[in-house]
Amino acid sequence: MTPCNVLTVIGTRPEAIKLAPVILALCRRRDQFVSKVCVTGQHRDMAGHALALFDVIPDYDLDVMLPGQTLAQVTSRTVDRLDDVVVRERPDVVLVQGDTTAALCGALVGFYNRRMVGHVEAGLRTSDKYSPFPEEINRRLVAGIADFHFAPTESAEEALVREGVSDSSVFVTGNTVIDALLWVRERMRQLPVQLPQPVVAALEKSDVVLVTGHRRESFGEGLENICQAIREVADALPRVVFVYPVHLNPNVREPVERILGDHPRIFLLEPLPYAPFVWLMDHATVVLTDSGGVQEEAPSLGKPVLVMRETTERPEGIRSGNAILVGIEKPKIVDALTRLLREPELRATMASVANPYGDGHAADRIVEVLAGQAGQSRIRVTHESAG
Repeated sequence: MTPCNVLTVIGTRPEAIKLAPVILALCRRRDQFVSKVCVTGQHRDMAGHALALFDVIPDYDLDVMLPGQTLAQVTSRTVDRLDDVVVRERPDVVLVQGDTTAALCGALVGFYNRRMVGHVEAGLRTSDKYSPFPEEINRRLVAGIADFHFAPTESAEEALVREGVSDSSVFVTGNTVIDALLWVRERMRQLPVQLPQPVVAALEKSDVVLVTGHRRESFGEGLENICQAIREVADALPRVVFVYPVHLNPNVREPVERILGDHPRIFLLEPLPYAPFVWLMDHATVVLTDSGGVQEEAPSLGKPVLVMRETTERPEGIRSGNAILVGIEKPKIVDALTRLLREPELRATMASVANPYGDGHAADRIVEVLAGQAGQSRIRVTHESAG
């Protein structure tokens, strides 16, 4: 049997982290698959470091980023350059992940070339097309194109079926980020800590709040509120330190550095490679985030999560009790964070709930589906192309 050719498209660091376990699983079955990897260059350094952690070397780099590009410009450049790769490789399956511009472009170019499209982390929804922006519409558009929908949870599966996706094309796999997280955590427990010594020393004698905040819809007043809330809690609780790896976007860095930069117990770090970030998460007391991926990762490490967003496409953690949706208003963030830091019983309750997002074997399930369906997919593509 001719191996199935899979082209995996990656744009950002979260995509690299979540798709690396799938790429490794494909490579373990070389008799069934030929795996090629294409990066767009959107998060060049961060995505590259993440892939290197898993010893994944891209076959193609589209190098699409230019300073000050609009979403439309990124999209058009990615589609144009990715089309050349797909025409050259003629993959049986184009594999994309999540809700990024790269995922949308990968699905679109795959469709234009009559290739089958697999969507990892399918079915996440907030039902508000501007929150998060542009991710909510990206994932809905990919759902209209994809042939394989790899849903991380039953809730995601139900969302897809409600929208008219055939249940025979939806596969509940768990989320591949848990595969990556557990692998990296074990590796980090055997290696020296890759963080500034003052940060490590502070963590050893304090409660630790790990912060990630960078979403586009929080720019402006929302991020100002978040920073002011962090500073107020830091002033009120002297045994707590905050560690905040700050995104490179100037819309994030300016308010964060202005409001938090001079506080002695708030450590502002440059963006971290994935491995030391996992180490930090593993040692945190509470995680304060607006990241989708961190909402899934932190519960796997037994960490309570406060979600600084008005909506979330990952409601399972809220329903299970792993996470609390606190929004972006200062009083609500201050109240929820202060309570969580002062009540160890509440933290223990949140940490003890089983993680709804996966067991660390999602990548193997995805590859098993592709192995079982690849022959049928190849026949369908050949037939449609000939027509």
